[in-house]
Amino acid sequence: MVRLVLLLLGVDYLRRRARAIFVIGIIWLIAGVVVFVDALDNAFYFPINFFAWLFLLEGLATLAVAQTGVGGQRVLRYVKGFAVVGAAALIFAGHHHGNFVLSMIFGTLFLVDGLLQCFSAWIVRYRRWRVAFGWGLVEILIAIFFYQPYPTHYVGTLPYGLGLFLLFGGLNLVTLASRVRRLTRNPAFNRAGKSSPQPDNAETGSRQTFDVAGWDGPPEDNEHALTVHVWTPTGSSRAPAQNHPVIDRYIAAVDVNGVISTGHAALESPEGIYISLYPGVEIDRSPDEFGRILRATEENNVPGVFQPDYATESKAWCPSTVRVRIRNYDPAKLSAFWERYRANTTYNLTYRNCSSTVSNALEAAIEGATSRLRGGGAGWSSFFRILVTPELWVAAQIRKRAVTMAWTPGLTLDYARALSMLADPRPFAWWRVARGAIGVMTRRRKEWREQDSRAAGAQN
Repeated sequence: MVRLVLLLLGVDYLRRRARAIFVIGIIWLIAGVVVFVDALDNAFYFPINFFAWLFLLEGLATLAVAQTGVGGQRVLRYVKGFAVVGAAALIFAGHHHGNFVLSMIFGTLFLVDGLLQCFSAWIVRYRRWRVAFGWGLVEILIAIFFYQPYPTHYVGTLPYGLGLFLLFGGLNLVTLASRVRRLTRNPAFNRAGKSSPQPDNAETGSRQTFDVAGWDGPPEDNEHALTVHVWTPTGSSRAPAQNHPVIDRYIAAVDVNGVISTGHAALESPEGIYISLYPGVEIDRSPDEFGRILRATEENNVPGVFQPDYATESKAWCPSTVRVRIRNYDPAKLSAFWERYRANTTYNLTYRNCSSTVSNALEAAIEGATSRLRGGGAGWSSFFRILVTPELWVAAQIRKRAVTMAWTPGLTLDYARALSMLADPRPFAWWRVARGAIGVMTRRRKEWREQDSRAAGAQN
């Protein structure tokens, strides 16, 4: 989540505030250790009810805006909202049963996430998979700690959870702050190869500003905007696909003949850039071979081909199933990324596929999006606004799953939708609802006053 915040605010923003971020990280680290250790002796002075109210407000706010999401966004918002509200209810219930259920929930979340991370790391074998596997084991150990009653018989569940959150968050902030002086470019460029230096105009970016007053929805077809094209697995299947919920959406679709379709993703800009990586040779995607080619190893690399443009690709195949359009992007940074990335045409079904290519290009294009909205004058208010935007949580969860497993068209679609809400911020849904309600009340009061005036006039 921290990486996404810094990506949206830009490298320059991070560099100017490195010291403050480092101090915040140290404070979080100390607070996390203090809260966690204080809860171990079963005699702590932790304001549980205060945090329960915070959880309740956060959950209700998330549920209030959940209906504005699209696809996986909406589902994740509802899951998050109900989970946080449920946690608050369990805390208010108190006693042994509420704390026990809350501890089991925390333990299960850590266990599932840890097992999934270990499994995906072992199967895919992407770069630094051993580190990810190790962190998965750490999550499993934390799950065991929540499951067993020692030392507080589940009374310290909430302080444990908050302490771990502050501890891990502080570690991330300190690590990022310590590396900021060596961070001279958008992190997305690190995946584009090192064949040539980054152009100066890509570092500084364009200083254009945007009028966000009318941004109350996605861009119209005639607006200047970046377009992410997604062919979903079911939408691109040549034969009718079998019904496998979730798997069809995020992994692959299997048609009636047993052929696997993984879908496709591409990115198109009004400046003429079209990024669409496709294997240059046909990959055997039969169920017997699919497990082998999932590994992100060199023996599974094949020559890749970049498609020339959307018109050619859609005519040879079919039109994209879904499109996500973003107004606030930097053409110079996207162009710099594309110049570096297209020098290598390697294709790998797991770690360098069409979806990972589009996701990296999208991150390069929107870097510093918040600063561009204010002409480079983004302050701490921009930082806090991003933190309270539900799409940040959605995008962070999607990115974590994709990086530790593999980018798929379904994940790229939801990631692009979440980033579009962050790069092109709309009015908060709760504020729009409240404004609409106030408008209705004002009109009703005006109508009632007119009715009273007419009634008084009739009596006279």
